[in-house]
Amino acid sequence: MNGDLPVVGDGSGLERDPHLHVEELHLALRNHVLPLEGLRYDLTPTGMHYTLVHYDVPALDAASWQLSLGGLVGAPRTFTLAQLQARPVRTLPVTLECAGDGRALLSPRPISQPWLPGAVGTAAWTGTPLAPILAEAGLSDRAVDVVFTGADHGLEGGVEQDYQRALPRAEAMHPDALLAWAMNGAPLEPQHGAPLRLIIPGWYGMAHVKWLRAIDAIDAPFDGYQHLAYRYGPTRDGTGEPVTLMRVRSMMIPPGFPDFLTRTRVVARGAHVIEGRAWSGRAAIARVELSGDGGATWIDAEVAPADAPHAWQGWRAPWHADRPGAHELVCRATDARGAVQPLDAAWGARGMGNNMAHRVRVLVR
Repeated sequence: MNGDLPVVGDGSGLERDPHLHVEELHLALRNHVLPLEGLRYDLTPTGMHYTLVHYDVPALDAASWQLSLGGLVGAPRTFTLAQLQARPVRTLPVTLECAGDGRALLSPRPISQPWLPGAVGTAAWTGTPLAPILAEAGLSDRAVDVVFTGADHGLEGGVEQDYQRALPRAEAMHPDALLAWAMNGAPLEPQHGAPLRLIIPGWYGMAHVKWLRAIDAIDAPFDGYQHLAYRYGPTRDGTGEPVTLMRVRSMMIPPGFPDFLTRTRVVARGAHVIEGRAWSGRAAIARVELSGDGGATWIDAEVAPADAPHAWQGWRAPWHADRPGAHELVCRATDARGAVQPLDAAWGARGMGNNMAHRVRVLVR
């Protein structure tokens, strides 16, 4: 990038000033990451799970709420929540991560929700499979995409809209795609999409439409705003590669205790065990490595088996803090398809898919 960057308000999302703006603080205070110590839980407690709400949390009454199913289907219909809950029920542990997780670490910083690492969580989602509903409705062979519309409404990128995302036909028919009404054994809370949301394992969080009110099959690729906004690439014009499955990533539970302001960790000299989680869109984690010297040398961690195919895996590795002073812990993961978590961030105009290695500053005393 050259030094002649656009300024806030020109639509580029870039900013000369490294300081946060009031508008970004509004977003940061409405949404939250998983505190990294929360990685200790196999299933993220609901209140710790990351949240991102684009517009307002809709005020929906579960008793009167209905879901419409239409478009290229032979038998359009509507469902009440009770009718959906009377169908076959499944519960799946699924990891969700925001596609913008970590974008605030990029330079220049894309102007949006200023995520630091931690926009992730794993919950047990309960609902009914989507594929049989589409099959029973007679999903047409001409259907290319299936569009999911939420009840949340707002203005974004100059476009007034209900939040909408679509899945290709094959993904909508994935056997583990759920219409979910419960999270961690309790009814969905308002900020997590009550009374019903989509869960599509492996995809970044933008695809898991909350406050679901309509499903429509269409005969062409969906080109709504949220499909153009979630793109990789150096521009914000909607022409880059679409964001789909989560990239391979690992994060660690910070050891010791934190300095309040800097979050630098303080540990005693001696032997420690560093633990964390790793995940990838639709692949198991094959390897996690830990470095205690900023990435100069590495050791292999012990990785827990992939008992739940759509949920993160735990890992642990020894670290010998023999030298007092400042250190930098770094972790990186490799998935079963050979994708490796990079040491440096891949810059993009919207800050999507920043899966660079997780770094934690540590002071040994």
